Amino acid sequence: MVGPANKRQKREQYKSERGEDAKKNQELPKKKFYRQRAHANPFSDHHLTYPITPAHMDWSSFYPAFVTTPEEVQANPQSGIDIEFGRVRQLKKDVEVADIGCGFGGLLVALAPVLPDTLLLGMEIRTQVTEYVQERIKALRAQNPDTGLYQNIGCLRANAMKFLPNFFKKQQLSKIFFCFPDPHFKARKHKARIVSTTLNSEYAYVLRPGGIVYTITDVEDLHNWMVGHFDAHPSFERVQEDEQDADECVKIMRVETEEGKKVERNNGQKFVALFRRLEDPPW
Repeated sequence: MVGPANKRQKREQYKSERGEDAKKNQELPKKKFYRQRAHANPFSDHHLTYPITPAHMDWSSFYPAFVTTPEEVQANPQSGIDIEFGRVRQLKKDVEVADIGCGFGGLLVALAPVLPDTLLLGMEIRTQVTEYVQERIKALRAQNPDTGLYQNIGCLRANAMKFLPNFFKKQQLSKIFFCFPDPHFKARKHKARIVSTTLNSEYAYVLRPGGIVYTITDVEDLHNWMVGHFDAHPSFERVQEDEQDADECVKIMRVETEEGKKVERNNGQKFVALFRRLEDPPW
């Protein structure tokens, strides 16, 4: 006698049926089949794949609507490495916005129509959650075939604490988001926080002068930690509150992430801080 299917079997059955049914591919994926532990150890070996350099990264599967055509390649033969051999299909523009620890993709989806000409990338370390966001993007594109909506967002599984410069070249990004990152409450776990003296230098490397780092959390201690570390870094200055409150991305960031909605339901506080990338001093 065969017993009822367990959670993993139900998940695999759901994904199999979804992949075989074209109509289901147009439906938003059900989050319950992609649930995973809230946090992952960034120091573990997750068997991740990543490019040797940003020039080796093939973004074509993430943003197919923005892939450079053969005619455009011929007109600009210096557009990328090995492009004449077809090993790296170049995009018409670079990824400019990174949502690090994007969760279930609420911010990406909300920002897509607000920044229609900008390529946005979600980076998530959890396998099932990454797959959910990828399926969500596919469904949204299928639902909007003639509008071009959601063609400008993508999601990949990555550990930004280890490999961020492998994906982005110097001064490539204009915005970086840290929305409700893992607070790592215990002092011995603070080294795993996404904001630190060392990591802030990497963010300064990939962020262009004038670019903005957006942070939001419901943990005041973590907020103070992030503010303290960015304030202490010579490449950043804090954005004034009036400019912060007028930023449309801040308004979206406050309400569109899953964690943000949870905090809202629980009547919790949200602590927001923005930091601008300064010009490098003359050598």
